Amino acid sequence: MFFDGYGYHGTSFEQSYRCYPASFIEKPQIESGDKIIMPPSALDRLASLHIDYPMLFELRNDAVERVSHCGVLEFIAEEGMIYMPYWMMENLLLQEGDIVRVKNVTLPKGTYVKLQPHTKDFLDISNPKAILETTLRNYSCLTTGDSIMVAYNNKKYYIDIIETKPSNAISIIETDCEVDFAPPLDYKEPERSAVPTSSSRALSQVEEAPAEAEPKFSAFTGTGRRLDGKPLKQQPPPVSSSGSKDKGPIVSDGNNSRPSSGSSSQATARQAQGKLVFGSNVNRPKETKRESGKEAKQDQPQKKEDPKFQPFTGRKYSLKG
Repeated sequence: MFFDGYGYHGTSFEQSYRCYPASFIEKPQIESGDKIIMPPSALDRLASLHIDYPMLFELRNDAVERVSHCGVLEFIAEEGMIYMPYWMMENLLLQEGDIVRVKNVTLPKGTYVKLQPHTKDFLDISNPKAILETTLRNYSCLTTGDSIMVAYNNKKYYIDIIETKPSNAISIIETDCEVDFAPPLDYKEPERSAVPTSSSRALSQVEEAPAEAEPKFSAFTGTGRRLDGKPLKQQPPPVSSSGSKDKGPIVSDGNNSRPSSGSSSQATARQAQGKLVFGSNVNRPKETKRESGKEAKQDQPQKKEDPKFQPFTGRKYSLKG
């Protein structure tokens, strides 16, 4: 690579320049992209080379071994100087007047890029995808490890380039590139409030206590009354409100309360009370039949003594007097 008069013969362009931010030249628009301003002599040298367009360059800071990539906007800088965005100088750890090496390169078209915002405020924008798409139109290439700046609504948002495919540096000019987002650097997952087991058990015991105190429903626990107003001969046993529904009042039955061997004594007791029991004459002795006949005869004269109702037994009265 050599310079002979007005011609430049070689296969690549590589030159060292002193760098300065865009504020040194009245070109604030370059802060929203990745393009630099180079001197006119660089254009003359690049024109004599068979290089690919658009022109892309590799920026290297040999002092700290930092590398980035950029495009070119104009060739109007003073000789031996270049102007670049301030965020690009921060990525390369450059100060005003530091030496940076510029070399022309050819980058493949990108197919995938993964971005990570520094703050979650970027996600609060109404349409961050549209803002990012508009901003990347001012960029010609992306490099893994760089942090680009997105200016929106008088605020600057910084975004890290985490991953690029198919290489660490890609061209994004006239290409369809898939964009993925990683969680912001200051993002924190919401903490789940864990309820201690002791308090949960206490709550369950408090909920179960009133349920046990409620009285259970018991059907037909009232007292019976006759329609003719006479008192009942047998009062039903009282039923407690806490009694089980399955348990009913105990009803005594002569046939079930004693064994079958005492059926004859039960029959005589019932007959003494003046009750008829059907089917009990099979095992009854003849003496019991005679006694029952005598008792029936004694009951008949008592019935005859009762006065019978006789209608129209009153005195007669005449209307004439």
